Amino acid sequence: MIRLAKLSEIEEIIAITRACAAKMISENIYQWNEQYPNYQAFQKDVEREELYVLTNKEFKTTVDETILGCITISSEKDAEYDAVEWLTEDGFQIYIHRLAIHPSFQHKGYAKQLMDYAEILAKKQGAISVRLDTFSANKRNQRFYENRGYQRLGDIYFPRQSDLCFYCYELVLKEITISGA
Repeated sequence: MIRLAKLSEIEEIIAITRACAAKMISENIYQWNEQYPNYQAFQKDVEREELYVLTNKEFKTTVDETILGCITISSEKDAEYDAVEWLTEDGFQIYIHRLAIHPSFQHKGYAKQLMDYAEILAKKQGAISVRLDTFSANKRNQRFYENRGYQRLGDIYFPRQSDLCFYCYELVLKEITISGA
């Protein structure tokens, strides 16, 4: 089940992103660190009702709810994105941030479920496109987004995270067809 996150769940969400960071670091991908993602970013996401969690609650045998991953689906454009030459003019875009699936649950299609949800939500809300960035050293993420039809456009930097750049991607929503939505 995908639903809005609660303030009381931020510590659990941070534990997930820290586990993801540790796994990425073990693979020489220095995308996240002790400074990012952080409590303040997730708190803002919750307050803006833009942080979603994927839980195991949809499974009928599940008594306790476990958060498997999270995604921020935002309408707010970060200043770092201003220099990027996007496919569409600024208007109503959706920005994806902090997509994370706990390493114990990775490679089971959960990131795809979260992105499907985000893209359908963006389309239903009337967004022009979905924009995001991913770390230049994270080849798996790049393939993931490119296989979904996202086009790589420009580079941005987050010096507190890494000296390497992040690649910006955009998916124009008129190209998305929703079946059964």
